[in-house]
Amino acid sequence: MEGRTGHLDPDTYCSPRSFDVARLAAGATIDLSLAVASGAASSGFALVRPPGHHAETNRPMGFCLVNQIALAAQVLRDRAGLERIAIVDWDVHHGNGTQEIFAAERDVLFISLHQYPHYPGSGSLDERGHGRGEGSTLNLPMPAGCGDAEYGAVFDAVVLPALREFRPEMILISAGFDAHARDPMASMELSNSAFGRFAAQLRSLADDICGGRLLLALEGGYDLEALGQSVVAVLESLCGPEAPQIVHPSGTEQAKRMIELYREAHGSHWASLRSRPSTAR
Repeated sequence: MEGRTGHLDPDTYCSPRSFDVARLAAGATIDLSLAVASGAASSGFALVRPPGHHAETNRPMGFCLVNQIALAAQVLRDRAGLERIAIVDWDVHHGNGTQEIFAAERDVLFISLHQYPHYPGSGSLDERGHGRGEGSTLNLPMPAGCGDAEYGAVFDAVVLPALREFRPEMILISAGFDAHARDPMASMELSNSAFGRFAAQLRSLADDICGGRLLLALEGGYDLEALGQSVVAVLESLCGPEAPQIVHPSGTEQAKRMIELYREAHGSHWASLRSRPSTAR
């Protein structure tokens, strides 16, 4: 399709320079990831488009042509010598492409929080990887209408403990902002500050377990005002002299039920998630 126009699927349109731009986005993300891995940068946010996390090994889809977060992870393994990479995907849509690429990899942990059921239809609890990678895919499907309280409880009780147990050498984030309450592409209720809180928590964890190595790459986000404000909240969390104090939201009964389901699904592979009284507040 290079140099031509047309639909690659019902959602993904290709213009004459689309693949040039997608390669630039991937290259920028890779260069930044190597700078963070080497210590030349303490952390980084690749503000690139088009997004990438739906692109599979042999198939572009869902606005995505090239999966830049997956390419960055592989380059970090091949060129920077990192052996254990964690990818956290907080885009409202399941990162099916990233999952497909690393589903059989034991040393790449993929954690996805996403509205379910929703596009692209994948990301159920029973998708946990396969072969050597069985258990290294943690899907956390969430019902429509979840907001700061539910996401915050899931971060505290599932995402952060699993990351700490895995002990990656670098954390990569597929940073989509379409779970925002204003976004037209889904039905979640996150605030601007929630994204800043996610970044602050992951920055603090990265400082503790992997020398602060943290990379974000922009994924979805389709309300421009909400997108801009949320990106600013993330940058403020990354650029201060130290991670800001984290104010934990109150949990809900729905959050407690979700967390118990996640523990039942993933606890056999993760000691930190084995069933115990919920810590959601």
